[in-house]
Amino acid sequence: MIQFPKNFYWGSATSSYQVEGNNTNADWWPWEITAGKERSGAACRHYELYEQDFDLIKSLNHNAHRLSIEWSRIEPREGEFSSDTIEHYLQVIKALRARGIEPMVTLHHFTNPIWFSDSGNWVKETSIKRFLRYCEFVVKALAPHVQFWFTINEPSVYFSHAFLWGMWPPQEKSFFKMRAVHDHMNEAHVEAYKLIHQIYRNAAYPTPKVSIAHHMQAIVGCNDDVKTRLGVSLRKYLYNLEVLDYLNKHQSLDFIGVNYYSRNLVHVHSWWIGNLLMETCQEDHHPLKKNSLGWAIYPDGLRQVLVDIKKYNLPVIISENGICTSDDAQRWEFIQEHLKKVHEAMSEGVDVMGYLYWSLMDNFEWAHGYGPRFGLIDVDYPTSKRTIRSSALQFSNVCKTGVLE
Repeated sequence: MIQFPKNFYWGSATSSYQVEGNNTNADWWPWEITAGKERSGAACRHYELYEQDFDLIKSLNHNAHRLSIEWSRIEPREGEFSSDTIEHYLQVIKALRARGIEPMVTLHHFTNPIWFSDSGNWVKETSIKRFLRYCEFVVKALAPHVQFWFTINEPSVYFSHAFLWGMWPPQEKSFFKMRAVHDHMNEAHVEAYKLIHQIYRNAAYPTPKVSIAHHMQAIVGCNDDVKTRLGVSLRKYLYNLEVLDYLNKHQSLDFIGVNYYSRNLVHVHSWWIGNLLMETCQEDHHPLKKNSLGWAIYPDGLRQVLVDIKKYNLPVIISENGICTSDDAQRWEFIQEHLKKVHEAMSEGVDVMGYLYWSLMDNFEWAHGYGPRFGLIDVDYPTSKRTIRSSALQFSNVCKTGVLE
């Protein structure tokens, strides 16, 4: 039996574009058409069905929920803020509070307003002021009811997928643009951190807790070759720690949000920098079970990354951890095994405050469309019918008791 602390945050996470539906002012909306991708469309209709969804969350004994605000709804045209939309999100936050659920709010989760993308996106330095203007509008409205803020979700995934690999809009393949986006997102977080704290001080609200949701991988060497060892060392720094080092140096983290899914199995054959930074084992030398997207399931990697960030001496929230699978028994096994490793990290001195499963419900999984099923709750997309999975009920018992049998 494993006992978690009494004040532990248990819950799940979503993002606006993936569940709300009809976010027509976001840059992904036209891109889905031009790129020939599956359309997000009505998604899970969470924008209108949120009360029903929050009743389900309460029934599952969650005491926290991470959600995101859709910038493209808040500011559909530059400088024009929607009072109706911010009122909607205020009611969303109040609905969580009314059910005794701690709202944890993300301000940027991959999508941008179309006008923002069309006028230079995050490549331009003006992006920082634009993001801060949006943050100020949202935070001032929601601050009385929100304690936890994530400014940006997975900045490293965003700038690599959108500006280096060209897999997401705007499909750029430029190291220099990627680097500019990297720098501007880092600075945007630092300035947003200051802004949020200033808003709370001015209003004499309790001090907020501000972070990012940081994507981390377990970086594991396939062998003990010197090139592979160097590749592991470089990737641990560049993939996992470089952003955190910068934000921590600028004293802009009250805690660390960790998104963890899988392992990067390093196998480097040449000294070329591309191989050192990107080459992985192609020969299945250390086989693991995989999710439906082919990502290796490696629970001990979560313990490893948590121990790696112990040096920052900051509390941690597991802001995303989940599996897409058609086998719900595998989902519960995934949750169990990862929670064991979270507890092991806590035994090693890591201050973990909470665990949020990704995702509350099946949703639009970006360029993968609606195929991957991550949800604790099954969604029948044509009817929007929600069905609680068995794994959700098993996780619910842990949320209620704090005990993992």
